[in-house]
Amino acid sequence: MTSELSTRPPKAAAGTAALMTALLAACTAFQLNASMLSPALVTMARELHTDEAGTALAQTAFFTASAMFSLFLPRFSDIVGRKRVLQWMLVLMAAGTVVAALAPNITVLNIARAVQGAAGPVVQISLLMLRSEITDPKRFGTLMGVVAAVNGGIAGVDALVGGWLAAEYGFRSIFWVIAVVAVVAVVLVAVGCPESRPSAGTPMDWAGVVPIVVSVAALLLAVDQAGKLGAANWPLVAGLLAVAAAAFAVFWRVEKGSAHPLVRITDLRRRATWATLLTTLLTLIGVFATVNGVLMSFVQNDQVGFGMGASLTSMAFLTPFALVGWLIGPFTGRLAPILGYRRVLRWGLLGSAVVIAVMALVGVHSPPVMITCTVLLGITYAGVANIVLNLLGVVLAPKDHPGFLPGLISAAFGLGAGLSFALLSALQVAGSPPGSGSASGYVTAMLTGTAIVAAACGTSFFIPRPEDAEVVR
Repeated sequence: MTSELSTRPPKAAAGTAALMTALLAACTAFQLNASMLSPALVTMARELHTDEAGTALAQTAFFTASAMFSLFLPRFSDIVGRKRVLQWMLVLMAAGTVVAALAPNITVLNIARAVQGAAGPVVQISLLMLRSEITDPKRFGTLMGVVAAVNGGIAGVDALVGGWLAAEYGFRSIFWVIAVVAVVAVVLVAVGCPESRPSAGTPMDWAGVVPIVVSVAALLLAVDQAGKLGAANWPLVAGLLAVAAAAFAVFWRVEKGSAHPLVRITDLRRRATWATLLTTLLTLIGVFATVNGVLMSFVQNDQVGFGMGASLTSMAFLTPFALVGWLIGPFTGRLAPILGYRRVLRWGLLGSAVVIAVMALVGVHSPPVMITCTVLLGITYAGVANIVLNLLGVVLAPKDHPGFLPGLISAAFGLGAGLSFALLSALQVAGSPPGSGSASGYVTAMLTGTAIVAAACGTSFFIPRPEDAEVVR
């Protein structure tokens, strides 16, 4: 990136550098909210005098709010200004973070986490801002890759630092660190980001926002409840699914009659929309719980797994996975416009399917093989497939409606992650219940993940080529 900037006029290069610094700070502030707290859930439960189920609910509040705001804020930013919306998102996130740091009980913490979730579409809006400022496909792809790579974690260091802060200073110290980063990001965005309003003057379709937010929120809560398996309240799951379906029916009716819809029905029927969303959903279902749930459970299982401790597990698996994804992401962004977004995506998906299959059939018998597979999955999924899916939401969005597809892609990421835990964890527990001494459930869950990622590779062939975002050869 430095060599490219050095060939441009100093003023333009300085502007791009300031823009990238601001966007990276914004994305980092949000990502810390998503990843630094994972190792601190036990500490949070102890210091707030609750159980781990209570702190898990705080995580659910954050990610559900993130998905809900992602549905409409990108489009709203098209209308009132992306810089303005990004700034207010970060201000709300900083305010929620301060409340979380001062929270006297788990209820206040849950509310604070939901407020933090307002920053959910920070990566998508950042990518849209880059799209409006950078016209060269190769430079645009590279810089988008740098920004999107932060979405997978800060080189794996964030979780480690979060665990250390919680152990040494308590969970509140994590929120104070995040608050400082968020305030810095607000200042950098104010100074370094130009404003863009591609849909200025267009009315916002608030009548469509309400039912789609209700629908997606109900669906996410149903998936989260179903993920509790034997402890799940299944009548509640059925009720939430009914609410989700009814709200979506209302949304469809409202959008068909709206002069300025949040989501045009004709856009939903485009292959660029449904094929990209379906590929994203299947990819997350196949990969997310494989790495963050099934793998983590297996390597810590002292009967059929490797019997590793939690800290060693993070160091040996999660950190390398995040680190290689963070390093590979910018190169993926650079190559995608040259080799083709769809081709690079299929390489990532096919590679991910093969790696997960090797994990299931060979890795379960060998720690070195499992570690190697995790690193390779960090390349194929975190560094390639995950990056391209984020970028496709930007480059395939309609030019007169640029914010809608990135928002839907973000929601698909959240829904896919929830479905992944609900499905793969159920298969794992059914085949390898506690004390069974059998690894069959882990193997079945991983092989199911392999099949789902392979299906995602198949649906990717329906995604159209983003011609104006690729280099003509």
